[in-house]
Amino acid sequence: MLKAERVEYILQRLQALYPETPVPLDHTDPYTLLIAVLLSAQCTDERVNQVTPALFALADNPHDMASLDVEQIRLIIRPCGLSPQKSKAIKRLSEILLDQHDAVVPADMEALERLPGVGHKTASVVMSQAFGVPAFPVDTHIHRLAQRWGLTSGKNVVQTERDLKRLFAEEHWNRLHLQIIFYGREFCSARGCDGRVCEICTTCYPHRKHPKKTLKA
Repeated sequence: MLKAERVEYILQRLQALYPETPVPLDHTDPYTLLIAVLLSAQCTDERVNQVTPALFALADNPHDMASLDVEQIRLIIRPCGLSPQKSKAIKRLSEILLDQHDAVVPADMEALERLPGVGHKTASVVMSQAFGVPAFPVDTHIHRLAQRWGLTSGKNVVQTERDLKRLFAEEHWNRLHLQIIFYGREFCSARGCDGRVCEICTTCYPHRKHPKKTLKA
């Protein structure tokens, strides 16, 4: 199967499997989405969704969050891991939103990436899911599947993002990155498939004899 054929097949198959792509992190607006995505670093979405109700009950906006002590935030978000760093970042970014952005999450990639604790992937998720701006957030799951499906040979998520944006039309990006994540969790996990098990892997590479080793993300 040629790469162009794989791209078209993957696009159609994922759309058939996941016609709806709800954001897996519970949120009510761009600010709560930003905080939830920040918390999801090295943590499952399920755990984040268990933690955020208590946090957002105290503060679901920059003004209220900035008024909390870092320790108050840390105690609530501790189950998400990395709580010392994340709690400081949440308080500080809330202060910056108040001071520099009129308490509004900016719909600007560079401005988002300047916020504490907000890397390129987090900013991309917020841009795509909160503001509908085409972006292709790439996490380790997407990086792994893109290699298994022969869409990239990149050794890092930056190269993988560049390759995926080149292969797929911009109109598909926001939906597709969630569809790939959903598929990876359900059918093509790190342990559940080695590039020779799931439907998409076996369709794209029916004669693959050896496990597909993922280049380090």
